[in-house]
Amino acid sequence: MSNVPPPPTNLRGAVDLSSLVNRPAPADAAAGQPAGEALTLPSLYFEGTDANFNDFIDLSMRVPVVVDLGTARSEQSTQFSAVLDRVIGGFTGRLVLVKIDVDANPQLTQAFQAQAVPTVAALVGGRPVQLFAGVVPEEQLREVFEQLLQLAAQNGVTDTVTVEGGPDAEGDSEASAEPAPEPPLPPLHAEAYEAIDRGDYESAIRAYRTAIAQDPRDTMAAAGLAQVSLLARLSGHTADELRAAAADAPGDAAAQLGVADLDISGGHIEDAFDRLLTVFPTLDAESKDEVRARILEYFEIVGVDDPRVGKARARLASLLY
Repeated sequence: MSNVPPPPTNLRGAVDLSSLVNRPAPADAAAGQPAGEALTLPSLYFEGTDANFNDFIDLSMRVPVVVDLGTARSEQSTQFSAVLDRVIGGFTGRLVLVKIDVDANPQLTQAFQAQAVPTVAALVGGRPVQLFAGVVPEEQLREVFEQLLQLAAQNGVTDTVTVEGGPDAEGDSEASAEPAPEPPLPPLHAEAYEAIDRGDYESAIRAYRTAIAQDPRDTMAAAGLAQVSLLARLSGHTADELRAAAADAPGDAAAQLGVADLDISGGHIEDAFDRLLTVFPTLDAESKDEVRARILEYFEIVGVDDPRVGKARARLASLLY
């Protein structure tokens, strides 16, 4: 989860955005300015969507664009997003950050092959660059971005951003000021988060289970346990491997659960629910119990108030009763 990204000579485009975007030529105003110039923008931080992403591909012709794919449903993703804000601000306009909500932007989630949150990528000169998935320690994160800047320089992407009005401009405090610190995590949550950071999913699972045992009403621990359990199950597997196994054994519960895990991690919530609820009536009692437990775990990950959960819950109830 905290794999060290490759050095800049090995960084390469990892996703194919051709099915998502048909990028027009950069705007005249941007194309007419030489590299190494200051580029004035309203902020260093932006919200990316399926509809506006062309703008950021164009922007990456001037300055490297870091892409954070995450979700507010994940405590881990939210915490790491705040770290990204702080680190990007420390690069004084040499990088900009685009945040993408994987729940609301399925095309971008699929295009960047985001199988976990957070997933961090970049755009340099209009081309996607794979960075890492999961949480990376702050010091290592700075090293990754230094590597990214070296890659950008090799491709002539060397402009810097000046925020409109400067650091004291009215209404620009979000872009110029350091983000407010997050409230401290409860001790067991912090223990789990640190374990996830070093890729020790089993320790994180134990910490969350202890938190739930101490307080069965700890909904954040329940969600965290579901999320890290998902990461643990996916660890060591590839998407091609999981999908091939499911295709070869359409009636096998374990194979279908593997692809459902993959779909949930990539934000394809309805696909995961439909896959499991379709195979459910064909299974024996033991397999039905396993699939039912996994679906309930997904409810924790997605959020019980999500309308997709409501639909899946009603469909599951009809199959059970």
